[in-house]
Amino acid sequence: MSAVEAVRTRRSVRAFTRQPVPRETVEFILALAARAPSGSNIQPWKVYAVAGAARAALSAELLAAHADPARPAEPPEYHYYPTAWREPYLARRRKVGWDLYGALGIAKGDKAAMARQHGRNYDFFGAPVGLFFTLDRDMERGSWLDLGMFMQNVMITARGLGLDTCPQQAFCNHHRIVRRHLGIPDTEILVSGMALGQADADAPENRFDTEREPADAFTRFSGF
Repeated sequence: MSAVEAVRTRRSVRAFTRQPVPRETVEFILALAARAPSGSNIQPWKVYAVAGAARAALSAELLAAHADPARPAEPPEYHYYPTAWREPYLARRRKVGWDLYGALGIAKGDKAAMARQHGRNYDFFGAPVGLFFTLDRDMERGSWLDLGMFMQNVMITARGLGLDTCPQQAFCNHHRIVRRHLGIPDTEILVSGMALGQADADAPENRFDTEREPADAFTRFSGF
């Protein structure tokens, strides 16, 4: 599909089929995504790709950790969200959450069902391939921007091939487990995971669209 169509149809898919994605396809996606810009072309991103038995073993331990209320929380790799929420961000976050739970038939206040849904992150929402993105800890904020552009290229390239993705920062809640399974050294910070595969067209959570602000709501035009 065209680049415009790939961007327009990209979404965070939360239910995948088990149809395998060949290693050659994953390598192609990553190689093309590496055309992303980076400051002075330093290309700071690192990727750990997992599938098959390795993916199953990682997922099993992550799910067990998520389900164990006695397990102490791991220290966070970094803070993704603001420590104090304010508008308009709070309303946007609540809306997408309740839209998702509504599509799944999860009632407000049903914390057990919400926890089960959150736990599906650790099975990659059923996707056959998991990707994990890291940076060396001594990199500065510019490299985080570089990694974000690289990850976007991964998602758009996958979409152009008819595949879907879901970026998942939730894996950072159990980064020590991910590190042990994938051999990620402590010198690297786990920034995000990502599910990759074929979207399950019959899943209700894949049948709602998130809203976007119009360009003139977040852009100030001058000289046009």
